[in-house]
Amino acid sequence: MPDKLLHEFQANESFSQKDQSDLSSKNKKIFLVAMFGILLGVLSGFGFFSIKTKTERSISSKATTKKKVKQTAGVKNTKLFPDSAEGLLKEGGIDGEGSFHLERPGGESQNVYLTSSTIDLSQFVGEKVRVWGKTYKGEKAGWLMDVGYLEVIE
Repeated sequence: MPDKLLHEFQANESFSQKDQSDLSSKNKKIFLVAMFGILLGVLSGFGFFSIKTKTERSISSKATTKKKVKQTAGVKNTKLFPDSAEGLLKEGGIDGEGSFHLERPGGESQNVYLTSSTIDLSQFVGEKVRVWGKTYKGEKAGWLMDVGYLEVIE
């Protein structure tokens, strides 16, 4: 059984000035490499974000300028009404969900079922429209939207 469980260590006094300067220069190199990596990451993220938003803007502007708008209704606020759809406005929902629906290419499974707390959609039945609204989860409807803004298009 050892006499002492704890031993005292002597300070290493042979640590020279040269060792300290080598350690200091290594720390500086590591710091510079880390900062360069962070800067490169920030710049590349900003670049990708800029490219993405420019592409989205050009796609959305092409989609909205192709068709002439004949009439509008509601409040155009993409923060309140971020979702959009386009089609022929028809009366009737699905199993109690929505009072109207948009017929879109691809058959009944592509319909968007609509309600509106701001627009009287009955005025636009039979028209080709583009709507903006907020999507809600439906029990039967594949896509259920509360419409806040509408454009009648050609």
